[in-house]
Amino acid sequence: MTTLSLASAIGARSAGSRWKAASAAVLLISPVLAAGARQQAQPPSPKPDSPEVTAMIEQARQAAGPKWAYAVHFWCEEPRPNRPDDPVIVPTKIFDNVYAIGNSGTTAYVIRTSAGLLMIDALSADQVDSQLLPAFEKLGLDPAELRIVLVAHGHADHFGGSAYLQEHFGTKVFVSAADWSLMERPPTVRGSGGPSVRIPRHDGDITDGQAIVLGDLSVAPVAVPGHTPGSMGFIFPVRDRGTAHVAALFGGAWLTPQILSDEALKTFLTSVQRFETATMQAKVDGLLQNHMLMDPIQPKLDMLAARREGSPNPFVVGQADYQRFLGVMEACTRVNIKRRQS
Repeated sequence: MTTLSLASAIGARSAGSRWKAASAAVLLISPVLAAGARQQAQPPSPKPDSPEVTAMIEQARQAAGPKWAYAVHFWCEEPRPNRPDDPVIVPTKIFDNVYAIGNSGTTAYVIRTSAGLLMIDALSADQVDSQLLPAFEKLGLDPAELRIVLVAHGHADHFGGSAYLQEHFGTKVFVSAADWSLMERPPTVRGSGGPSVRIPRHDGDITDGQAIVLGDLSVAPVAVPGHTPGSMGFIFPVRDRGTAHVAALFGGAWLTPQILSDEALKTFLTSVQRFETATMQAKVDGLLQNHMLMDPIQPKLDMLAARREGSPNPFVVGQADYQRFLGVMEACTRVNIKRRQS
């Protein structure tokens, strides 16, 4: 596995004209992606499921077990988009080196390293003052120590706050090449309206299999296209009361399948299978998601707040249950593909 460090990324940026052109100014992204960032409104109620689809859902429920029963219900039966009014979560230290901030629909994670802070996603631009910066203050984290933001995919509820962090704290922003293109040259949709969203300067690319290293932290990116062309998953080490674990975040999960074309939904299915293999090999036992609607985050935070010595960490689910979680995503994607064929 090759390695991309912060220093090498800065050097690469100054070396190519592509970087200079992209970093000349903070650009604006059309309201198309800003609207798409919140997964779009739910369509009218679909037609009743066929007996075959109903049987597939029941099979998914049996395979998932009681722990992931709600995830099956969410993904297979009643998905919903994240919303601007999703309740704000209490900023919480969830591992020795990881903090959760944001809201119940969209969560960002800050990871402490020996060389500063790294964050996965940056919330929406309109949540910087209301959620992001207050969370840093409450957690005792200094945003001036934020060295890198990794954007899981190129929708504005994930990269929106990154331009502010770049401008005020010199944070470097990394996105996959495909989703830099999505952000910088968004599709045009007639009738789209609303304010534009600033996108960050192009600091560096996230590349499948090329580790991102900051101090003592190494994050392994895994390409998971489907939701967007350049969606990424991340695998990285965490510690819980001194015990080592491996966490993963599938950064491009759909919340409402209607926003994906037939081809994109099939690509997504392949991506889930690929992530299953990667996380199994890495022995992932810790579950994080940037949209935790299918596995609600607030009850987990409540458990951490009341946690006693020797009690389990709710974000440590075990290797087998992590694979079952991904299995739910795979099974419900198959359900939605079958619905379109019915």
